[in-house]
Formats: sequence, C-alpha cells, structure tokens
Amino acid sequence: MKLIKTILSVLTLFVLTATVAQAQSHGSGNKLEAKAVMVKTKVKGITCSKDLKMISDNVVKLEGVMSCQPGKTGPTTTFLISYDPALVSEQQINEAIQNTGSCENPNERPYKVKTR
Repeated sequence: MKLIKTILSVLTLFVLTATVAQAQSHGSGNKLEAKAVMVKTKVKGITCSKDLKMISDNVVKLEGVMSCQPGKTGPTTTFLISYDPALVSEQQINEAIQNTGSCENPNERPYKVKTR
C-alpha cells in the first residue's frame, strides 16, 4: 500500500511540474502576442476555397506571422492577419499574397492586394 502511495505521489509531482513548465512556456507566448499587430487585408482575384487555403498557408510560413484567417470567397476577400512587425512587414505579407500561384495555374499570379 505504501508503494502505491509513493508511486502516486511521484506521478502527481511529475504532472504538476510538467503543468507549471507548460504554463510558463505559454506565458512567454503571450508576451509575443502583446507585440502582435492585427491587420485586415483585402484581396481580389480569389475564386475558390483552395485559393483561400493556399494564400493563408503562404502567409503563415513567413517568420513573424502568427495567424492568417480568411473570410468568405467573393469579388474581394478579407484576411485577418496577426503578425509581429519586428519580424515581418505588411509589405512582405502583401508580396507573399500576390506571389501565390493560382490553384488552377501555378504560374499565374492573379491575386491583388487592395491598398488603402
């Protein structure tokens, strides 16, 4: 019985240590998000949901981009992009969008960012 209590105590201690370490690592992530800038980027030329995914995937690949959430497909689609301006510029994000190839023809560059 003592052996079982000892094992449970060790496991509990291990779980608590792992939980604290995980919480600390998430805490440092919040500091990064405090530096984040959120921008709405309007893009023309999107014709299907594959376009949305390809653009979003290309933008998220950029160092400093935390998220890229596309809106609905239409004549102009809005992307909500969260990024760290110390690591990536809005111009670099726009270039990544405009340099994404079309899902139908990867050599085409049909997407255009609407400037403000």
